[in-house]
Amino acid sequence: MAKIKKTAVKKTSVKAKSKRESAKKKTAAPKAIKKSVKKKAISTIKKNESVKKTTAKPIKLNTTKSGKKSTMAKTKTRKKEKDIYQDEQSTAAARAKALEKIKGYSKRDLEHFKQIILDKQNEILEQLQNLKDQMMDPTTGEYINENSPYSLHMAEQGTDAMEREKTFLYAQRENKFLGYLEDALKRIDAGTYGICIECIEKPQHLCPTCPLVPKARLEAVPHSQLCLPMKQKQEKK
Repeated sequence: MAKIKKTAVKKTSVKAKSKRESAKKKTAAPKAIKKSVKKKAISTIKKNESVKKTTAKPIKLNTTKSGKKSTMAKTKTRKKEKDIYQDEQSTAAARAKALEKIKGYSKRDLEHFKQIILDKQNEILEQLQNLKDQMMDPTTGEYINENSPYSLHMAEQGTDAMEREKTFLYAQRENKFLGYLEDALKRIDAGTYGICIECIEKPQHLCPTCPLVPKARLEAVPHSQLCLPMKQKQEKK
């Protein structure tokens, strides 16, 4: 009986040991799997980092080339500006020499044209004063606007606005004409009045008085710097 009991105990102990070992194996298996997965992940990360280091080379900016290009462009623009300035100076010098050779209108003729210009100026100033009086309220001394009590109806307000716009544009044009007349007076003082600007260096001989603008044209258009045929030629272009 004692031997039977011992053998039974041994069998039970062997079974218990086998169960324990199987349980340990079951618990150890996922741990080993986790460790292997971690090792694989770490190895792949290291590989990726090494690949990035080898492939991602530092980009070098060609600052020297871009700087050279910008300096070259600046020098080119400066050269162009210098060339343009030199051309303008040369043309101005050539015109000055040509003007010295041209015999302009006499002092008597220049005085005649000056009087025409002054009369034109006075006429325009009177017209501008009349326009100013029309646009101003005599009672208040201020410019009449769209909220004026004189035009209560909407249609009247529209016509008044159109009239004010017309008078403003007309006044603007007359002021511009005054500037042209002032420039003509300066040319009279300089002794270059009445010379066609397109016939100074190379006379075109389109009119009998070339390079001078004919008297009839200057009396009709006192600020003109072109003879009629040259003006028509430019308009055709």
